[in-house]
Amino acid sequence: MRWQHVRDLGIKELWSLAREPFLIGLILFAFTVSVFAGTRVSPETLNNTPIAIVDEDHSPLSVRLGDGFLPPYFRAPQLVDWAQMEQRLDRGIDSFALVIPPQFERDLLAGRQPTLQLNVDATRMSQAFSGSGYVRTILEQDLKAFLEDHSEDHRPAPADAVELVVRARFNPELSKVWFGSIMQLINQVTLLALVLSGAALIRERERGTIEHLLVMPVTPLEIMLAKVWSMGLVVLLAATASLFLVVQGALQVPITGSIPLFLAGTALQLFATTSMGIFMGTLAGSMPRFGLMLVMVVLPLQMLSGSITPRESMPAWVQLAMLVAPNTHYVMLGQSILYRSAGIAVVWPQFLALVLIGCGFFTIALLRFRRTFASMVS
Repeated sequence: MRWQHVRDLGIKELWSLAREPFLIGLILFAFTVSVFAGTRVSPETLNNTPIAIVDEDHSPLSVRLGDGFLPPYFRAPQLVDWAQMEQRLDRGIDSFALVIPPQFERDLLAGRQPTLQLNVDATRMSQAFSGSGYVRTILEQDLKAFLEDHSEDHRPAPADAVELVVRARFNPELSKVWFGSIMQLINQVTLLALVLSGAALIRERERGTIEHLLVMPVTPLEIMLAKVWSMGLVVLLAATASLFLVVQGALQVPITGSIPLFLAGTALQLFATTSMGIFMGTLAGSMPRFGLMLVMVVLPLQMLSGSITPRESMPAWVQLAMLVAPNTHYVMLGQSILYRSAGIAVVWPQFLALVLIGCGFFTIALLRFRRTFASMVS
């Protein structure tokens, strides 16, 4: 393999893409208008939502409050300490974390109006909007029933017996724009990588330029690497421009995490998805068939990866199966880095998963491409 061939073939792919006004328009639309449209996402009802409880009271009342979070709205609460709560929220394991202070039951019965603290991971917009109301209602009902049971004459409990303080983490304003724009950007990276890489291969066949490559001293590996780096570079540059100009500029979304770290993860995602696109191109053979195949692949990737619906709301077997999809790990690292300012110490499992998945898809696509290449030569 000669890297000069990879470079020259990649430049040829860029020139070929520049002569495709439809694909250029699709790139511009995907990273501008589509990102704006993603800010219109609406919240959904709770389903199998993870919640943690920091119980510093260890009283019958605190146990009763924990037992109030029942399926199908919530999972069984996980008892954690302060350090674990912070770590679990940073890693996106829990959507809610309830803190019950020491002597809570005693202060409540004494009429001192103790305070509960509810921490909300507001990056999960489909749950943060409605979830706080669910938690508040459950706690108010349980506390009211507890006070009525412990009052001598069973009089109704006052409405202000307990003050519940809600603190939304990472997205304190609960702005749909913060969540929708980033997730839409992530979805468009996957979509465009599949479209451009698969179309680049099919375009060679439909225009007859594949015969030119057959008589040139190039190998299938060089051709495939050229398509991967050229199409990946186009999507990476477009995503970077959209992140700065559209997300941070026009939409005014504050990003506190490391953008270079996110772009490094984006590069790994592009390596995996462009390899997927080339593999799909070898299977399809024509643009109409590739378009139908694209619909069957992109919709599950977007719907089940966690960018639209939280993965915790899905069946366990779906969560396990989607771990082989690169988009799942890309959504996880994107949310951790851009929303929660996570570093490489937190997201390295997602980076490693993308490397392994990318190498797997690249190998499968290369074997398929070599077989197709050899059949055309013979």
